[in-house]
Amino acid sequence: MAGVDVAYLENMAIGAVAVLDYETLEVLETETSKVAVKFPYVPTLLSFREIPAIVAAIKKLKLQPDVFLVDGHGLAHPFRCGFASHLGVVIGKPTIGVAKSRLIGELQGVDNDVFLVHRNEIVGAVLPTNVGAKPLYISIGHKTSLLRAIEIVKQCTCHSRIPQPILQAHNTASKEKWLSRQSRRRFTENLISSPRRMQKGRCRYGKTRNYV
Repeated sequence: MAGVDVAYLENMAIGAVAVLDYETLEVLETETSKVAVKFPYVPTLLSFREIPAIVAAIKKLKLQPDVFLVDGHGLAHPFRCGFASHLGVVIGKPTIGVAKSRLIGELQGVDNDVFLVHRNEIVGAVLPTNVGAKPLYISIGHKTSLLRAIEIVKQCTCHSRIPQPILQAHNTASKEKWLSRQSRRRFTENLISSPRRMQKGRCRYGKTRNYV
């Protein structure tokens, strides 16, 4: 299974994907990709801004994950097509939306489970995390069922509130952002500190001209 995340550096989106073993949660592969941001920030349409960088990173993978966990909503979205659903359709793979906040719906308990209901339709489920921590909102992204999505997310949240695939993707994106920022800083410092090379020449009017 894999998790995806995006970090931003000025006008660049840094897409990251982390592939983990389902049983051991061992990180098997990570990839990143930097893409110029071409879509403005529009609430509820964030997927159009982030998907190009994520897809570019996924295309670099040597391993082919069976399912992708996305830090965002799937069906539990005002348009019934959040980031998780959008990504799943684009790559043709099963995806699961794992969000830290609720966009739509009311909470309704059924036995020991709590579901997210919007317009008389179950669009997601509420997954309790560590004691005292806020819950997660799980929803179908693409090519999966809600019950299977809950099972998969439970498998990879045993050590922290955030599912390990998403957490590892977040760490990968953050590291790449830091490395890119350091690289830019060193380039700027070298540019400023480099001595100017001046050549003196004489123009046709007999005056001295400096050439950089």
